[in-house]
Amino acid sequence: MLCRNYHIFFVLLFILNFFDTSTSAQEAVAKDVGKLFPKHAGSASAHTSNWAVLVCASRYWFNYRHMANALGMYRTVKRLGIPDSNIILMLADDVACNARNKFPGCVYANRGRHLDLYGDNIEVDYRGYEVTVENFLRVLTGRMDPSVPRSKRLLTDDRSNIFVYMTGHGGNEFLKFQDNEEISAFDIADAFAQMCQKKRYNEIFFMIDTCQANTMYTKFYSPNILATGSSEIHENSYSHENDNDIGVAVIDSYTHHVLQFMEGINKTSQKSMQDLFDTYDFEKIHSHAGVRADLFDRPLQDTLVTDFFGGVSQAEVLSALLDYPPSAEAFSHYSEGAAPLESENASDVPALLAAPYIAQSAAVKFREAVAGGMDPGDRDINIGQIRAWGSIIVILLLAGWVGVRGT
Repeated sequence: MLCRNYHIFFVLLFILNFFDTSTSAQEAVAKDVGKLFPKHAGSASAHTSNWAVLVCASRYWFNYRHMANALGMYRTVKRLGIPDSNIILMLADDVACNARNKFPGCVYANRGRHLDLYGDNIEVDYRGYEVTVENFLRVLTGRMDPSVPRSKRLLTDDRSNIFVYMTGHGGNEFLKFQDNEEISAFDIADAFAQMCQKKRYNEIFFMIDTCQANTMYTKFYSPNILATGSSEIHENSYSHENDNDIGVAVIDSYTHHVLQFMEGINKTSQKSMQDLFDTYDFEKIHSHAGVRADLFDRPLQDTLVTDFFGGVSQAEVLSALLDYPPSAEAFSHYSEGAAPLESENASDVPALLAAPYIAQSAAVKFREAVAGGMDPGDRDINIGQIRAWGSIIVILLLAGWVGVRGT
């Protein structure tokens, strides 16, 4: 009976030491990741990725300005850190190489033609007749055919902030696509609701530049959506300026105003969404731009512009990475500096993700410990781990000795 009690006592001690060690290891990983990915100061957002869906719903040469609107937003989000892999660009793309374009392969948004928005570094995901209401809704909801490549998918999750920008010709609660079909305010509202149910976003910022634009967000009912538009009901949205050589209007007033504000923003800017909305001026835009924030949880003055327009460098430490040691295959694969393995088994993912960190961190920390060049904080963490594992070994030896004596 006494031996059994000893065994139970030692097993309990072993479990307590094991959990203490796991917690210390997790805290160590969190500390290291925190050094590499510091949270953006001033931002209260919990998102870990940024995405953008940019839609020019018009086609034909006389709608040149709508294409320039979308490309201006495309240039801005790329400049602020959102990569092409996280941008879905839907564009008729019939202007740059149009026979009437005096500047082939170029699209400009100002009369002086100072900046070519088209350039040689643009990735259009949906082009020409691919820009449809169906494809737009499929992008948002993720209901895609298996044959659709990853570059055309919105691969978001519940930690993703999404910027949705739309421009074209519209009216009361509708936006025309390619002069062929329409999308309604109800369609977009229901698509956002599906995204919410499927946990496809953390927060959404919806911006639209069209006639009677503010009516397009009146039907939204899902949480964490911030919306803004260029004009009220029964109000037009006007172009900003013409270029005599191009022969048509090159950008709309509302989008031009927003892009002018964004030129003063960089990746570390502390400007808030309230700062952007405070710049709305009828004398400059020639229409009454609107904002809807009743579905949005955070105060606008605490919501950074870069929470939607910029890329983030935040990381979340997953306990699963410490619970599943890497396989020998994954460990040797990563230690040789090879590219990440592709695994179809979801249970293998934590091990594959943990492998590079364990391989590199263990080797580096061992060398630093031997050389004596480790930071005091890291040395304390490793000493605590060594003591914990030493205690476990001693306990196991004592348990074995007691077991042998009991027999």
